[in-house]
Amino acid sequence: MFLKSSNLAIDSQRMEIDQMVKVVEERFCMPYTMELRVKKRLLSFSKYHYQVFDATGNLLLQVDGGVWKFQKKRVMRDPAGLPVATLRSKTLSWKHEWVIHQGESSESKHFLCCVRRSNAMMIKNNQDVYLGNGGRDFHLSASLSSLSFKVKRGNTVIAEVRHNFTWESCKGKETFKVKVYPDVDYAFIIALLVIMNENDGP
Repeated sequence: MFLKSSNLAIDSQRMEIDQMVKVVEERFCMPYTMELRVKKRLLSFSKYHYQVFDATGNLLLQVDGGVWKFQKKRVMRDPAGLPVATLRSKTLSWKHEWVIHQGESSESKHFLCCVRRSNAMMIKNNQDVYLGNGGRDFHLSASLSSLSFKVKRGNTVIAEVRHNFTWESCKGKETFKVKVYPDVDYAFIIALLVIMNENDGP
């Protein structure tokens, strides 16, 4: 009986891992682990530019934007400059809530997900992701000592972001190493990285 229960638990975990995690677009889901490098550069007050490179140095994505009417807006684009997704902060949100839409849309039919702080009173910048089906779909577990964090679906880690503080950080330049596991939407993971950083920034 114990063996059957153990096998069911293992099979359930395998099914969870094997499911494709597609939030932005399926084209960003690769059948292998991706090692990405993200460069973040401060351009002006509350205005950053992100560039995402693969292991061989090819530009995959870029994110930039500014503040309009007290709302932060970040647009993710592909190497050709075409919009992939738009990230918008909700004004006066005590949980630092962000909403992600497909392309540059803000219409409900193009809604992808919302991201909000797990607990507004916590020191750690932990976040929860909701796809609109009524329950929490993903959880971002942050580090107290750095901008590093892990993305989990249930108990399964689907991506890891590692940040090391350097002297370049004092000049408004940050570098992140991102590991995205197979069949996980890397554009979605990069959007979460941007939101985690924007919530810690001005």
